[in-house]
Amino acid sequence: MSNQIAILLAVLLFPGGVFALAFGLAMKGVDRRVAARLQSRVGPPLLQPFFDIIKLGFKRTMVPAAANETVFLYTPLVGVVAMLVAAALVPITSVYAPDAAIGNLLVLLYLLMIPGIVLMIAGSASGSPYGAIGFSREMALMIAYEGPLVLIAAAVAIRTGMGMGGWATFSLNDIVAYQQAHGSFLFDPVMWPAVAAFCFFYPANVGIVPFDIPEAETEVLEGPLLEYSGPVLALFKIMSALKKVVVLGLGIALFFPAAPAGIVGGFLVWLVKMAVMMLVGITAVRLSMGRMRIDQAFVFFLKWPLLLAVASLAVVVVV
Repeated sequence: MSNQIAILLAVLLFPGGVFALAFGLAMKGVDRRVAARLQSRVGPPLLQPFFDIIKLGFKRTMVPAAANETVFLYTPLVGVVAMLVAAALVPITSVYAPDAAIGNLLVLLYLLMIPGIVLMIAGSASGSPYGAIGFSREMALMIAYEGPLVLIAAAVAIRTGMGMGGWATFSLNDIVAYQQAHGSFLFDPVMWPAVAAFCFFYPANVGIVPFDIPEAETEVLEGPLLEYSGPVLALFKIMSALKKVVVLGLGIALFFPAAPAGIVGGFLVWLVKMAVMMLVGITAVRLSMGRMRIDQAFVFFLKWPLLLAVASLAVVVVV
């Protein structure tokens, strides 16, 4: 019973739930403020993402006449629940180790697919032609970037498993513990192609420029989200904030989990790493690049990230 309570607290409070949502919204606020200052603008308040969620909570939800009402209203809730569970699967060195009962790296990969599927179903259920276009774009983009992610995870799992005298381990706790003992994969030349592939993956997975193609405002007017409003739209924003924490936290766990002993030191180091990954991999990328076309993004992922991920897997197996 105590184990089940601990899992529930991890999903609802920390590191998922309340903490992950607050931290994800805070990162979005910092991202927008830093971006504004770099563009010589004042920018919104740091707490603007929180204000947006509260404001949407008091708005009316409009359901289009052509929409499938049940799917339209409840699909985003599935995405939020999936990300709450996913956040509880990501370890924080010296602070939190996920319970094996709720899953491992393979389960986390499945959960990370759900927000994209939710967007596709939402766009289809809305009855909007822009939602249908967003559906097709999201599907093409997922096909392109999910393949490299699976190969990256396999390379990390095999590298860890072989280092521990076995073949492959998908336990994130084992992956973190191995790097704590033998050094982070970020500094392992064998894993550099996988690191580079992941650096391409996570901007696409969190849906920022140049990979915000399914929701491109100037082309498809927010695509799958065009017809959403009120609390249901707030759920999509909550899902996005949670997903950002999960994806960045996963990158740290896979490649650079090193942290000092002790909860305070470990947590502070994790926060610094998350901030650096956000500013370098999200803020800087979206400010320095223009949006790709869907065909360009598809070819890009099937060319460079996939090639890097395959190379890393091959080197790990051979070495």
